[in-house]
Amino acid sequence: MKHLLRAVAGMLALTAVMQAGAQCTADLTGNGIVDGADLGTVLAYWGPRSQDPTSIASDLNGDGLIDGADLGNLLANWGPCQSTITSITPNQGCIVGGTQITITGTYLGSTSAVTVRGVPAMSFTVVNQNTVQAWTPSGAAGLAAVRLTTASGTIAATQLFAYMPASVSSMMPNRGVESGNTLITITGTFLGQTTGVAIGGVPCTNVTVVSDTTVTCVSPAGTLGNADVVISGGKGSFTVAGGYHYVSLVVPSWASLIEAEPDPSVVTDPALRAAVLTTGLAWRVRDSATQMEMMLIPPGMFQMGCSMGSTGYPCKPFELPDHRVLLTDAFYLGRYEVTQAQWAAKMGSNPSFFQGQPDSASRPVERVSWTAAQGYLNAVGMRLPTEAEWEYACRAGTQTPFYNGLADEGTLEALAWYGSNSGGQSHVVGGKAPNGFGLYDMLGNVWEWVNDGFSLYTSAPQTNPTGGSSAYNTERGGSWIEDAGNVRSSSRYPLSIGEIFGDVGFRVARNP
Repeated sequence: MKHLLRAVAGMLALTAVMQAGAQCTADLTGNGIVDGADLGTVLAYWGPRSQDPTSIASDLNGDGLIDGADLGNLLANWGPCQSTITSITPNQGCIVGGTQITITGTYLGSTSAVTVRGVPAMSFTVVNQNTVQAWTPSGAAGLAAVRLTTASGTIAATQLFAYMPASVSSMMPNRGVESGNTLITITGTFLGQTTGVAIGGVPCTNVTVVSDTTVTCVSPAGTLGNADVVISGGKGSFTVAGGYHYVSLVVPSWASLIEAEPDPSVVTDPALRAAVLTTGLAWRVRDSATQMEMMLIPPGMFQMGCSMGSTGYPCKPFELPDHRVLLTDAFYLGRYEVTQAQWAAKMGSNPSFFQGQPDSASRPVERVSWTAAQGYLNAVGMRLPTEAEWEYACRAGTQTPFYNGLADEGTLEALAWYGSNSGGQSHVVGGKAPNGFGLYDMLGNVWEWVNDGFSLYTSAPQTNPTGGSSAYNTERGGSWIEDAGNVRSSSRYPLSIGEIFGDVGFRVARNP
């Protein structure tokens, strides 16, 4: 054994400067270095190989013996194991820096430095032998090499890191009133370092970084026309030329602005968008007292009643005759049916049959009589829509049974909760497709009270009809329990003002 140790000492003197080879199988202890600990392991298991896992690993040439050949293999690879980089994730980030990248490979545990394009990383952490996390420094746009310094030397990743500028893909809305106070959502790439947003040179308020792709802010006051949007970060800023447009629209004193002008993806009919814009009123607002979202319904003329039955159901007597109606005044209508939570917040109790479920607060309130609804409306300073206002808003420019412009009952599934798909209960408001004004659940879910007393139609044209007063008022739109014949834009039914049912609720209206 003394002669063996002398031989080992002599070989160490010759091989001390040798670096690790392509394989680091001689790193028997797994510490990333072929050193005395590995030598001790080989010597400890010297002789015929046993079934012990460490003995098997020590047989470096696989000949069944742990002997001088294995010792020579170990000494030939004496020193740090050669580090390698196999991937960088993500491989792109913002020019302002601060992108967290994960570098994976082999034998990275001895990492002492990380650079990107020769600039030290803001910081780095050795997670384990195969993983290092680093935070990129700032850099100019373009490709950059990532290098690590380990005990085996400096290595470069074959995969390059791409520095990219922050960008904006959309601003919603991209138009707002001169007085400002519009909540804007900016989406894009590498927005996580945003510290400020300015429109037309004036800072926005309430700038909030939601994620690396989303920032929200509230617009300042501005002047009519296009304005540049400047987004600032810790390392610089960039400009979206003419990215925001100030318009002259009136926001009601009782509301805050959500969206000044109709979103073309919601109000797809150009004629309806033009009608909304012509009013000079903001399209989408939030009632300040109740936080209810309300949509502007412009003046207009339409054919009220049933002029066309659906595929399985003809027009019903109550829906006839159809007749021309002119509405001369714009009004606001609740985007959703009044919910159980909204009712309880003002009235202190919940009359609904479908309460007690996890989502009940967001379902429509029901078991509300017309008379009881008046108490709520008086408390919040609103009203019910007239029957003509309701149907005009429901149709949103269509004359077909359903507000998708079709008469096929097979398409009702996407629009409404009704007898065929409701499962025998009400559902959270807003769960189906909106109509052309952006209103939800105008068909199905619950019948909706309107202000008018019930009366039969005549063929005479009317202007701003109100229907008068009666012991029976009118419910519109069908409900979760009804078949398709009662779930259409012209559907109506008389109901005593004191009656309550588990499928009757309402939505609010308000004058500008």
